[in-house]
Amino acid sequence: MEKKWLVGVDLGGTTIKMAFISQDGEILHSWEIPTNKSEKGIHIPASIAKSIDEKLTEVKQAKDRLIGIGIGAPGPVNKEDGSLEVAVNLGWENFPLQKILERETSLPVTVENDANVAALGEMWKGAGNGAKNLLCVTLGTGVGGGIIVNGEIVHGANGAGGEIGHITSVPVGGAPCNCGKKGCLETVASATGIVRLALEEFSSSVENSRLREVEEITAKLVFDAAKAGDPLAQRVLEQVIFHLGLALANLANGLNPEKIVIGGGVSKAGDALLQSLKSAFIPFAFPRVAQGVEIALATLGNQAGVIGAAWLAKQKLL
Repeated sequence: MEKKWLVGVDLGGTTIKMAFISQDGEILHSWEIPTNKSEKGIHIPASIAKSIDEKLTEVKQAKDRLIGIGIGAPGPVNKEDGSLEVAVNLGWENFPLQKILERETSLPVTVENDANVAALGEMWKGAGNGAKNLLCVTLGTGVGGGIIVNGEIVHGANGAGGEIGHITSVPVGGAPCNCGKKGCLETVASATGIVRLALEEFSSSVENSRLREVEEITAKLVFDAAKAGDPLAQRVLEQVIFHLGLALANLANGLNPEKIVIGGGVSKAGDALLQSLKSAFIPFAFPRVAQGVEIALATLGNQAGVIGAAWLAKQKLL
């Protein structure tokens, strides 16, 4: 009897990543399709279903080889029925994702927030390395987060647990955030926030910087310039790291995690980021909390989502 497969789906604003994954968490086949956002994203479940069928045909497998689907979606998920109350990037409002996807695929489906799913992936097969208490922070266009306590995702009272990006970092005079608040961590520690801080430094100082010569500033350029000793870029990064260290230490003081895993595009700055983050974290962390935690870079990259979604399917559907 051949072992059945799990399907992991990571639904993003531009692409949908999919994979057939073994029950041990090994990716057997992975692929992606563009996200069809036309007509307020109504066609997304059907395109996922069609793509799964096409891939099954391609790898010569029958549908009964699949146990079910785990899917990570951008936005707060209603745990009762797997619907999304709002997914701004997809045009969804009160979208019954689980129900429609089950209908389209005739497979059982379990839905979870995408940052939570990435955290589960890192816990199962990545930097979490089996730790059951971890914080996962994704530094990308925004700042996403997943909090895992005793191996379980923290959802909170109404599904908004783990919104690490919306911890207030600049209580007075902070920049407006997409969530409607001001001064959120996301406004300083995301790729977009880093660029904004760099532009602010430009206007408030006159010193030379290699960043003044580029047409379009990106977070990566700021990191590279800082590495090369550019004082303006270094000041920007000091602010970013300071706010990140402070926010993570405050969270850790409440949760006492074993691991803090840093992922997302900004984490590609690698060890340089990690070393300075550790130095910024320690002064704000309760000493015993600091002793108990390891800060590590995510290891699964873009595959954290599909692997975590498969883990979810395994837990909920098997």
